[in-house]
Amino acid sequence: MVKVRLSEDPRDFLRRDWSALVRLDPAGTFFHLPGYLKLYWEEFGQSSDHLLLAFVEEGEGEPVGVCAFERIGETLRFLGGTEVTDYLGPVARPERAQAVAEALWDALLGMDAWRHADLRGLPEDRAWLRLLREGARARGLLVLEDDDPNGAAPYVALPGSWDAYLAALPAKHRHEIRRKANKLRAEAGDYRVVAADEGTLGPMLDRFVELHRQSEGPKGVFMVPGMEIFFRRLGEAFCAEGRFRLTFLELQGSLVAGTIGFAFAGTTYLYNSAYDRSWAHLAPGMVLVAEDIRLAIEDGCRGFDLLKGDYAYKYRFGAVRRRIRRLTVSRGG
Repeated sequence: MVKVRLSEDPRDFLRRDWSALVRLDPAGTFFHLPGYLKLYWEEFGQSSDHLLLAFVEEGEGEPVGVCAFERIGETLRFLGGTEVTDYLGPVARPERAQAVAEALWDALLGMDAWRHADLRGLPEDRAWLRLLREGARARGLLVLEDDDPNGAAPYVALPGSWDAYLAALPAKHRHEIRRKANKLRAEAGDYRVVAADEGTLGPMLDRFVELHRQSEGPKGVFMVPGMEIFFRRLGEAFCAEGRFRLTFLELQGSLVAGTIGFAFAGTTYLYNSAYDRSWAHLAPGMVLVAEDIRLAIEDGCRGFDLLKGDYAYKYRFGAVRRRIRRLTVSRGG
């Protein structure tokens, strides 16, 4: 039998580290790690007293599941929002996931502080979407399901070598990747990929922010000061252990395109990108993404996740569309 311990204390991000559960759960991602969610809460938490951590235990307090929530008025939602966090929801030991989902609903229904739950960021191909939906309906709650905004996260399953990756692509995409790299070299000279470490993280982030703010449309106004601080804190927290990946394409002595990503449990996540628009005709950003995939393969990763945003360019790298779903749950009354 499982039981739920609820906490509103942000110190429990560290005191009750659930990283091991994230690694065990097939749905666990970098975004479920307590270190990531702690940073999100500190930078974007809506109210200092509306954090809700649900720890599911069995036996003598053995942790079998956890879920981080926040309350906005009478609405309960997964901690992490949707602007900067791609995957949300619980994590648990796989064999205890159903019991964890049911225990979470029982515990939440014992609280009067919420009337509605807006549960986003649930991949369609993972068990939590079904378990949370069925658990809520079994308790008489009204459940609606639809696509999450930006409700697709293209994903590339990686083979064991770069040559095998290229061979598996449709001929058109394989030729395009090679053609872009060859054209860049032919017209601008050779390039190299550089990755940030603890010593170079600061200036390389400076360059990334500079390029990001030169972007057109909504992307160009995304990197406001508060968002920049969040990105810098992510780098400071996760660069040393290799989970934060900031890579650049260096051309003619200049950093012309950059990507920020994460590496966790055999998957590399492409989180954000920017490039020098004066080089746009040579597509340095596309060349760099291909190089990021090559590096992921060399690191032994099994997947390259391009995260939310159903953009055509992602499918040129052989990505398969993964739908991300949203549950809207009401208590009624």
